[in-house]
Amino acid sequence: MLANLHRGNAHLILENVEEDIEGSWYIQVLLRDDNTYQLEFRDGVAAEHYQTRTISQEKILTALLGWAAGRTDWRSDFMWNNIGSEFAD
Repeated sequence: MLANLHRGNAHLILENVEEDIEGSWYIQVLLRDDNTYQLEFRDGVAAEHYQTRTISQEKILTALLGWAAGRTDWRSDFMWNNIGSEFAD
């Protein structure tokens, strides 16, 4: 699915929908018009919403698979900006 994203509004979202956790837990990627990938993840609450950009599809794939597997080591491949204040309740 990642390889089939098209520039513009094409995005991919993976969400943890387990009933026993509170908040929103997801990772999402957008292929921007400039051929960069915008990657975001949220760990439960708005204050824990982060964003980064990269040109590497391979790094994005590693991040998506790592997140889906419940690992956190994929985060170290990026420089993150906390954008939680944009989503404050």
